[in-house]
Amino acid sequence: MAMALSLSVRIAESRRAKDVAAIPIDDLAARAKAAGFAGLSMQASVVSVHSPRARARQVRALLDRLGLRVSMVTGDLPLAINNAAATASLHGPTPYLDLAECLGCRLLRVMLHHEDDIGVARRAADEAAERGMALSHQMHWGSLFETVDGALDVLGKIGRDNFGVTLEPANMLVNGTAHGRSAVERLAPYLRNVYFQNIRLDPASALIWRSRRRGPVGVRYLALGDKSGIDAPALIEALKRVGYDGWFSVHQPLADGEDAGAAIRHAAALFLPML
Repeated sequence: MAMALSLSVRIAESRRAKDVAAIPIDDLAARAKAAGFAGLSMQASVVSVHSPRARARQVRALLDRLGLRVSMVTGDLPLAINNAAATASLHGPTPYLDLAECLGCRLLRVMLHHEDDIGVARRAADEAAERGMALSHQMHWGSLFETVDGALDVLGKIGRDNFGVTLEPANMLVNGTAHGRSAVERLAPYLRNVYFQNIRLDPASALIWRSRRRGPVGVRYLALGDKSGIDAPALIEALKRVGYDGWFSVHQPLADGEDAGAAIRHAAALFLPML
């Protein structure tokens, strides 16, 4: 069974505010469907736990009409920007699970910052399991999932079948951990989702990601197919080797001056033949 291609609504977010959509969801969803995407990865710029429930129902109705699914839900702005409040979906998971359920999605993104979050994550996973849902933690700077070793240690301590990981090679590159075939093989039992954005390390860049283990790291976005950053074909081949058949989500932000429609079509044309 092949992987399914998803587009993160991040592509439509304003560069100045991650809770503001620069492109209406009606337009974005229609463009994604026309290009061949099977789903959207949902973020707070479109709908969040703070939105009226009618908004979530409206988004669900739109996607149902287009035949699109929601691959994963990032339920609030702190989780998207990874600030001190990013663990809220673990400490009070009910409204986040309600949102995901309303959108017809069974996968909720969460974040752990401290060892104290592990027990909370177990309880949140248990609540999710009661509703037939799963939680996934992105490999991400500033969290307990910066490295493969760290992720596996925490996953073992949580010990819940419905708590898994979202592979994200760009973050793994920044954090100085393996992000190729060996990493895919080690994380394979826990893979719930894959995010793809393409970067290279650049000390001169003004864009800084703050890794716990490496400190501030300068990064520069590249075109999706540029193999001088993350080698997408090699990554997808590694995923196929371990039998991964879940979502592959394009999580790349829109470049300055880039047309959203053209970017969506390009991403689909690049990844659909590989998947």
